[in-house]
Amino acid sequence: MTYPVTLDHDAQAEFDTGYDYYAMRRLAAAEEFADAVQIVLTRIGKTPRLHQAVFGEVRRAIVRGFPYCVYYREEQGRVRVIAVFHTSRDPSIWQSRI
Repeated sequence: MTYPVTLDHDAQAEFDTGYDYYAMRRLAAAEEFADAVQIVLTRIGKTPRLHQAVFGEVRRAIVRGFPYCVYYREEQGRVRVIAVFHTSRDPSIWQSRI
């Protein structure tokens, strides 16, 4: 069974910011970033308990090839993405969204 994956507003904004950052440097890098995030979203939709819980029930999936992590949790038959978060940022930012 594959669960629907939804991005919170803040998570979508973080993804968009990351995409725009890479697009300003090289459009191909932005597409690679989008593909890497999509791979994570597909994986967590299929196996949401695959990744370690890092803050209560919130789990972290690393975006391969980029300094980003996807923070999410399983809720009522869906996967809710709380953050698409650059690893250099203060984690209390995404933690405050819980």
